[in-house]
Amino acid sequence: MALIRRGAVELIDETELKNKLRSGRRLRVKLGLDPTAPDLHLGHTVVINKLRHFQELGHQVQFLIGDFTGMIGDPTGRNQTRPPLTREQILANADTYKDQVFKILDREKTEVLFNSTWSNPLGAEGIIRLAAKYTVSQLLERDDFSRRFNQEKPIALHELLYPLMQGYDSVAMKSDVELGGTDQKFNLLVGRELQKSYGQEPQCILTMPLLEGLDGREKMSKSLGNYVGIAEPPQEIFGKLMSISDELMWRYIELLSFASTATIRGWKDDHPREVKARFAREIVARFHGAAAGERARAEFDSRFRHGALPSDMAETTLAAPAEGLQLTQVLKLSGLAASASEAARAIEQGGVRIDGERVSDRALRLLPGRVVTLQVGKRRVVKVRVT
Repeated sequence: MALIRRGAVELIDETELKNKLRSGRRLRVKLGLDPTAPDLHLGHTVVINKLRHFQELGHQVQFLIGDFTGMIGDPTGRNQTRPPLTREQILANADTYKDQVFKILDREKTEVLFNSTWSNPLGAEGIIRLAAKYTVSQLLERDDFSRRFNQEKPIALHELLYPLMQGYDSVAMKSDVELGGTDQKFNLLVGRELQKSYGQEPQCILTMPLLEGLDGREKMSKSLGNYVGIAEPPQEIFGKLMSISDELMWRYIELLSFASTATIRGWKDDHPREVKARFAREIVARFHGAAAGERARAEFDSRFRHGALPSDMAETTLAAPAEGLQLTQVLKLSGLAASASEAARAIEQGGVRIDGERVSDRALRLLPGRVVTLQVGKRRVVKVRVT
């Protein structure tokens, strides 16, 4: 129970879970993710790590890819209707999910399922019969639905079906435990109620917190730019984790590190920078291997203690007219800035260097034939060849 409880927010119901554990059987522990984007970030891994804990305890973990529900689009936390993805987008994203989760879970001990397996055969009649088991008033108890309803914002009918279809997954899988973020609590409870309707023993629910992003305020999100992607280069992951505050570091360690509670307690006596570097190396090693973790740490120390540039610096070649390319365009085209306006702001704030020298002229042009090292901030460095 100590391992199951570690980092968790809420367990519904602890007595029920203890009774399930006392039965001596392997529990079916479910985690479902809709493949709505190609890459996972560390925020997604909080709940995947908890699935790993159940795996370490000897239970049957079921990683569910929501290829059916993903085409509906989870309305959780949305103030407007989410545009549905195509079948092709869903399947492409699902392939990357499978590759990424096995950096955390034991591939041989993980059951990977797709909810289209049982949702597609339901057909119109089956979905209507399923819808008869829940009322509109029950669905409107969800905060996001009730808020949009009261604000007279549209709620599409397919969105109301989403919690039912996610709940039906638990019926089809006969789940004993379902994991999810705190924002998924309503959907998880629907699964519990539907299981009762189908004469099954209701699943227990374990919710995990939503991980704050690098800014320490908003939840980690790719759209907010405060994320650490698990498929990012080792140096990028390491540098981002070294940039978090000392206070946030302990939150990340609690939710993301595989070190024991006793080991982490011992880290409290170490210097925060050393603890952060140890943790960053662990995360890089998890997704890129132990050697990459060691190299990332050594390179970080070299760059920020001694001012060296990365040894495996990215390179790009840009074609330019005879009059050259304006610096803001070079920064955008080389991927160092998302837009020309963002590039201009970085220059104005003194965050851009060419060959180690800070530049302040937004109108500066790089002429064909130049090869320069461009740096934005501390971590983003690219060698640019202008032709």
